[in-house]
Amino acid sequence: MSSRKGRRDAARVVREQIAREKRRKRTLWTSIAAVLVLVIAGGIGWAAYSSQKSDEFTAPPGANDAGTGIVLGTGPVTIDLYEDYLCPACKQFQQINGETLNQLVSEGKAKLVFHPVAFLNRFSTTEYSTRSSAASGCAAQGGKFREFTDQLFDRQPPEGGAGLSNDELVDIGAGVGLNRDEFASCVSDGTYRSWTEHVTDEASKSGVTGTPTIKINGSELQDRSPEGLKSAVEAAGK
Repeated sequence: MSSRKGRRDAARVVREQIAREKRRKRTLWTSIAAVLVLVIAGGIGWAAYSSQKSDEFTAPPGANDAGTGIVLGTGPVTIDLYEDYLCPACKQFQQINGETLNQLVSEGKAKLVFHPVAFLNRFSTTEYSTRSSAASGCAAQGGKFREFTDQLFDRQPPEGGAGLSNDELVDIGAGVGLNRDEFASCVSDGTYRSWTEHVTDEASKSGVTGTPTIKINGSELQDRSPEGLKSAVEAAGK
């Protein structure tokens, strides 16, 4: 009698162990399924966000078809110029080569595509790189992109500070002939901030990692002197 009871008890213990193992496996697979659902949902969400981020922007008048830069001139050779308005080396490049760039464009030898990227926000307490780039879009809207750009480099603030205020940017815009009220509204509304994000993202995707970066028909310029710039354009135009 006791022997049968012992076997029954042993069988009950085994059944309970089997039941517990089944419950543990169900719980494990349920957890795995839940994680997979979250991962898939997150992936879909990120894809949707990335798509929206890259597609939803307003490009200013004068931008190229891809919306990645402002086009100046119609020459056969394309000069892609990637610069950040807070970048000291970009200011230096403009001081040395600005006249040469204008000459190449005015003589019909080259088309300049200026990409005002915002790589240096971390060196400003007010995201000056983004604000100034967006303001340049407002200047393009008013037909004064080049003039405004020249003035931004002439009055470039030091890294590590607040940069020029929006009011100061508006003063510069008015100084180059933009309608103050329209320009001020565009700057304060951040009309072209989404465009600045697009320009910056696309520059990064194309392999641009620093400023200034200058490309002649897609090939990066090594000799950044006026003579090197002219020679590269002439060679590309042959």
